[in-house]
Formats: sequence, C-alpha cells, structure tokens
Amino acid sequence: MPAHVRAFDAVVLAGGRGTRLGGADKPGLVVGPRTLLGSVVSAVTEAGASRVVVVGPERPAALGGATFRPGTGGPGTGGPGTAGGEQVSYTREDPPGGGPVAALRCGLAEVSAPDVVLLAADLPFVRPAHVTRLLAGQAARGVVLLDPSGRPQWLASCWPAAVLRAALEGYAGSSLRGVLGPLEPVLLPDETAAAEPPPWLDCDTAEDLRVARDWAARAGTEQEATR
Repeated sequence: MPAHVRAFDAVVLAGGRGTRLGGADKPGLVVGPRTLLGSVVSAVTEAGASRVVVVGPERPAALGGATFRPGTGGPGTGGPGTAGGEQVSYTREDPPGGGPVAALRCGLAEVSAPDVVLLAADLPFVRPAHVTRLLAGQAARGVVLLDPSGRPQWLASCWPAAVLRAALEGYAGSSLRGVLGPLEPVLLPDETAAAEPPPWLDCDTAEDLRVARDWAARAGTEQEATR
C-alpha cells in the first residue's frame, strides 16, 4: 500500500435477502471465475486488508478456494479464516436482515484498524486498484466512489473507523445515506474506461446479473484471444 500507510480493515455487507433475485443467495452467485463475495474479499485482501469482516451468513465455499476454519468467536460470529493470507471472519446483525445500518454497526464492532473500507458483497468488478484508490483518497471525513451519474456509492467507500463509530452512536435511522451523507466525505469521480466493467456495478436484479455476466464473458474472451 505505497499510497496509504495506515492499516485498514474491510467490512463487507453480505446479509441481504436477495428478494429482487427471487430469494437467491446473492453473494454466492458466480460471475466470471468467482462468486460475488469471493471477488470482493479478494479485492480487499490483495489490497492489504488486515482483516475482512463479512456481515452475513457463513459462506466459506463462496470465498472461491480460500480456506475457512471455524473458530471461537463471540455469539453470532464465525471464527477467523484465511483468504489470501488475511483474516476473514463472519458476524451477523441482530436481528438478521436488519438492514445496512444495523449490519455496518455490527461489522464495525469487529474492526480494530484505524481505517475501514466498506463494500457491498455483490460487486463482481471491484479490484485491488479500486480499493487502493479509495485508500489513497482517504480524508478525515471519508471518501466515497461516485457512479457516472454523480451518485455516491455508499457501499464503495473508505472511512476513519472513529468517524463511523461517532456517526452511528447518535443515529437512530436505517438509511446509509442518512448516516454517511452528513459526514461530507470526499467524492471520487468515476474513472472507468469505456471498455472496462465498472467497480460500482452491483447485482441487485436478474438484469444486473445478466449484464455482469456478459461483461465477464467478454473479458474472458479477450483474455483467451491474447494468449
């Protein structure tokens, strides 16, 4: 992490019900060579995360070949595992499915590093370079990736852990925008090249999933053509 000297942990929100995908276990869906969750975990571990906290049901198989060894975590918490040599743990918000703010609060309780990268579990094209860009843009009030329309992608962001804790302590709502927006983070414009899949592309619907798989198929075809 040459542009970012402070240690960071990652919190990955993976507890959604996948209602717009017919109740499918969204983080376990495959796009390209990996599951959605596997892509996100790989991105943060390769960028140098000290620990990855996955908020959601335990899905060791979804980490795409990484080993997961159950441990002795607290109630509702999976033990540490390894993915790319980094610590990976699972925890659950109470009640399960309580929404992104409850999930963030739960995941943040497991964070010990000064900074935290916050990501959704359904971002098949987020890469270590995108994580590094968030870290490099880190400021006292956080940094958030924008999509091409200029809309903040709250689940593609980086924050000082202390700032998040303070914001959550006084927040009784359920909206991520409601708790994160008032922090006035740095907003990073989208820099995705025209021929590249965007890191902010999530897979909420069947159409989103189709688009993501089309991107992945094209990328795989191009790689084969260059061999």
